[in-house]
Amino acid sequence: MMAAGAMLSPRTFLLSPALLYHLPSRCLSTSHSSQQKDGWFNKLLVRKIEPTKESHSRMLSDKEVIFELQTHNIKPGTSKEYLKNYEEYVKGVKDKGDLSNMELHGSWTVSVGDQDQCVHLWKHAGGYRAIDASNSVIATDNDLSKLVQDRNQYLRQRTNQFLLPFSFWPPVTPREGGNIYEIRSYFLKPGTMIEWGNNWSRAIHFRQANNEAFGGFFSQVGRLYNVHHIWCYSSLEGRKEARENAWRHPGWDEVVAYTVPLIKEMHARILVPNYFSPAQ
Repeated sequence: MMAAGAMLSPRTFLLSPALLYHLPSRCLSTSHSSQQKDGWFNKLLVRKIEPTKESHSRMLSDKEVIFELQTHNIKPGTSKEYLKNYEEYVKGVKDKGDLSNMELHGSWTVSVGDQDQCVHLWKHAGGYRAIDASNSVIATDNDLSKLVQDRNQYLRQRTNQFLLPFSFWPPVTPREGGNIYEIRSYFLKPGTMIEWGNNWSRAIHFRQANNEAFGGFFSQVGRLYNVHHIWCYSSLEGRKEARENAWRHPGWDEVVAYTVPLIKEMHARILVPNYFSPAQ
């Protein structure tokens, strides 16, 4: 049998997923002297994950909760009517006893980024079985079905995703008014989610000074290998200060260096809460 060392190319590291997740990302690098010698070259290498019998989602999320991210592109000039319709839909879901496992946690309109767009974050307690039950109730409820049908006249396009929350992020909780939000969406290279989680399990501690971490998720259904980080700030200036402050923490630069090579595409949107959103 070929020796393990002979099977590795100079650009490949093989670590078990469980070890990779629990070790700090500092332990994934070579020695200090090697880091000095190779510099950014080592940081640009993407480590491969060996096969495992445990799904990556179970290693990254320990909650029996699924979030749904709905993205609605609205016809220009119809936002008022659309938001009124969605507010009535949210109230209808809340008043329906059979939908107690379905709860809106955030509703926003994009102010910087994709214009004429609204984003809604729903929490489904009870997993996919609860989602199946909720979908059945909505489909057979005349009032809710009519609101969904009437909403179509205001939409240009709509998409949704089922997401799992990262276990190392703080839980999603309501915020008091006067805030803006930012959703940063990352599209990762397949096979790199474990390494992303390993690095961000350490990085999240650098971003807690002002309680700006609202929610961190990765996709399960919809576009895959998609990560969403949602941040809460007092203002655009507050966002600038919080992001600059992160660079003052030793280790933040290393996290950035290790995670940037994992990304295929990324974009950010600034969000303002809709008037009926639990996150203000």
